[in-house]
Parts: sequence; structure tokens; C-alpha cells
Amino acid sequence: MRDPYTVLGVPRSASEKDVKIAYRKLAKSYHPDQNQDDPKAQGKFAEATNAYELLSDREKRSKFDRGEIDAAGNPTMAGFDFSGFANGRRGAGGTGTRGHSAEDILKEFMGGFGGSRAGGPMGQDFGGAFKQPPRRSADAVASVRVSLEQVSAASAVDVRLPSGRSLSVRLPKKVEDGQQIRLKGQGAASPAGGPPGDVLVTVRIARHKQFRREGNHLHVDVPITLYEAVLGGKVRVPTLSTPGEITLPAGVNTLKALRLKGKGMFGEGDLFVHLTIVLPEKGDPDLESLMRFWRDQKPYDVRKPDKSST
Repeated sequence: MRDPYTVLGVPRSASEKDVKIAYRKLAKSYHPDQNQDDPKAQGKFAEATNAYELLSDREKRSKFDRGEIDAAGNPTMAGFDFSGFANGRRGAGGTGTRGHSAEDILKEFMGGFGGSRAGGPMGQDFGGAFKQPPRRSADAVASVRVSLEQVSAASAVDVRLPSGRSLSVRLPKKVEDGQQIRLKGQGAASPAGGPPGDVLVTVRIARHKQFRREGNHLHVDVPITLYEAVLGGKVRVPTLSTPGEITLPAGVNTLKALRLKGKGMFGEGDLFVHLTIVLPEKGDPDLESLMRFWRDQKPYDVRKPDKSST
């Protein structure tokens, strides 16, 4: 794993603010959402994230600067001071540590890195004292755009992971826009040999061409003919599942929406149908003649003030 200062492009004297600024710049350039077809960029994003996690932690950064841990956060031999030990063994009255010789301590220390394990004089075993499990890889991010139909039905959708492969993921029930789904172990492998990270998938609900959503309720515009508005009739209505049907009463008032119970989101909300009268595209002489008769012989006012509001 590369030096974290080199990865972020900052000197060792960089302040916490400089480290943060450098990471933000790299994260913006290599973010998986902006580089879905570039595995190299996604690898650089993970590398920069790991570097920032180390340098943004004051304790870890100090240990790294002193050579006590490596870029992956694992202990190094350089972090231990053997200056208090002279060559050969020290007696119990010398200045050794707990009566151990440098050779004994070194054997115990090396045991933590897979070498021989030796117990101390009091029966203690220091073999695994310095061994730490490899660090887990940083989490990656992705996003998926879904339809209202898929959300309402909690469908399975294809998610493109930062690695470039696709994975079928079932949406949680009642998922909302901006909600994140955690895919365990689907991230990049750890450079230090540890377990892979997760992928955090942000759900984005696409704007629908027909339906307008208000909470769990839906609204839809349905065109009708003039004679359907006057005489009534049955009209097909789109829903999130199979098309429905409503019965228009004769002389239906298009100012009021018709409600279809349980046809909104998740089977909980309702569907409000807004009717719009559409006239023939090219006009019709008979219709025009009838409308002149109505205007002259049977006029009525639809824009008179509402008495209840006065």
C-alpha cells in the first residue's frame, strides 16, 4: 500500500484542513458515481479513502509518522525501541525488562508475526500481543434509478457496482428517494488482505410521466370526450399495476377529482383522477352549431362568484 501522504499529494507537515481539502478533491474526481465505467478511478477512490482515514485520525497519523504502523494501519517493527537492551543477557540485578534478555523479548515479539512463540517467566504468552487482523476495506458507493412501479411493488432491480459488475437487488418495502441500501461484502477487496468493504447504494426514484405523488397518494390526468362528460360512460384509468376502470356519471363535473381507493403507493394511498375534456382536433361544424345554439338559447355562467366565500 502506498504512502498515504503520496496518495493524497500532501507533505508530512500538512494540516488537518489541508488533508481534508486534498481528499475532497480526489474523492470528487474519482467518485464511483462519476466514474461508473472506470474501475481504475474507483480503485483510486478507495485508495484515497483509506489514506484519509489514516491521516485524519490524530493517533494513527502520529503512529505512522513515528513508523509504528504502516500505511494499512498494521504494526511495524520500527515502532518498538530496543535501545534499552545491550548485547547478550542481563542479570536480574541489571536494567533489563522484567529480567528478560533482549533475545528472549525478541523471540516473544517475533512470535506475534508468525515466528516462534515463547512464554514469559510468569507463564505469560506474548506471542499474539502485536498481531492485529488486517483492516477491512473502505465502503464504496453506488446509486440506482428506479420507477414508481418498482418502488410500489418492492421489485428486484439491477444495480451496477463500482467494480463494473451488476447485481440483482430487491428493493426494501416502502423505500423512499435518497434511502441507502447496504450490500454486505460487495465492495473492493482490502489492499491489506482484510475483508472487503460494503457498497452503499442510494435509491433515486425517477419522475413519472403520468403520476404525480403526494405522500402515498397519486394524481393522474385522464382525457375524456365532450360526449363522455355529458352522457357519462366507462373510462379506463392507468394505475401502478393493472389498468383500472371508472364509471363517469352523466354531466360529470371535471373540477372535482375522482378517487380510486387503495390505488396509490404501497396499496395504502389513493389514486385521484383529474378529468380533462378534449375536443376534436380539427373541429366539427355540427358541434359548433350546437354550441352556438347553447350560447344563444341556453347560456349559463360558470365563473360567477362563489356565494359561500362572500
